[in-house]
Amino acid sequence: MAICPVCNLKFCNNDFLALSEHFTGKAKDSDALHVMWLNRNITKTKADKNSLELLFRNLYDLNGEGIKSWIVNRFVSEYRGNNPHPFIIKMQDYNKYIMEGYAVEHYFFLKQWVRSCSAVISKTDNKDVQTYEMENMVTEYFGNGKKPHIELLLDMAEGFGISRKKIMETKPLKNTEKAISRWREIAQKNEWIEIMAAMHSLELIANSALRPYGARYDYFNLDAFDNNNVPETVKAFLMEGYHSDNAHSMGALNIIEKYSRDYNIENIQDAYLASTYVFYNYLEARIERGEMIENKQY
Repeated sequence: MAICPVCNLKFCNNDFLALSEHFTGKAKDSDALHVMWLNRNITKTKADKNSLELLFRNLYDLNGEGIKSWIVNRFVSEYRGNNPHPFIIKMQDYNKYIMEGYAVEHYFFLKQWVRSCSAVISKTDNKDVQTYEMENMVTEYFGNGKKPHIELLLDMAEGFGISRKKIMETKPLKNTEKAISRWREIAQKNEWIEIMAAMHSLELIANSALRPYGARYDYFNLDAFDNNNVPETVKAFLMEGYHSDNAHSMGALNIIEKYSRDYNIENIQDAYLASTYVFYNYLEARIERGEMIENKQY
């Protein structure tokens, strides 16, 4: 089915005309969220429903390649290309408030992450898929021979003077809350391969090998590892992601590519689009929380 990434409204398979009518209607109503998504992902030029239908068809077109390439190219264009996400820009220079906001909001993301991984396991009998997700969850929560990702995150927060008790008692910001709600819905209602596409595509945010796909920015400035002003807890957290997300993101996308012929490609694309819309906003929540901390509102 075709999906509206903004409001999650679903249409019949290949009904891009209905999807374009939905967006043109929202644009006429001056709905800021739909207009911003169009400007960022489709076109900044005003388009009628027929022109927009063609643009949506182009968006979903695999261009003779597989779903893996489609996902990577879409993600790089939206997050790390010529017009990168504001969080990526913030990460090019070390800022303790941004990292503090990162630590607080990402804790909630990781809690949903393991739920989504477990949903994949529960919905497939493919051993390679189950093994992949079990290893992923162990890495996040138990470490698989090294300190787990969630502990590195909490160590970073504690290094800034934010106790783990305070984080656990914090209510996530609205954009984080909405993102978790959508990821939870995807985990509950979608096929396992769609859940994988929705969640593991997000690991591309920290993948350091995306220059061939058009990435113009790294996830963060690598000079941070040599900067004496950057706390060791921050370096440890960033280093773990720097070394693991290449294999994690591409490993999952390889699995998706392997099994994609047995599933509706458009549904996989829809899950990706629905997920990355809220992910974009979730990254903005990291910035918002950092500003709250800087202004002593947290």
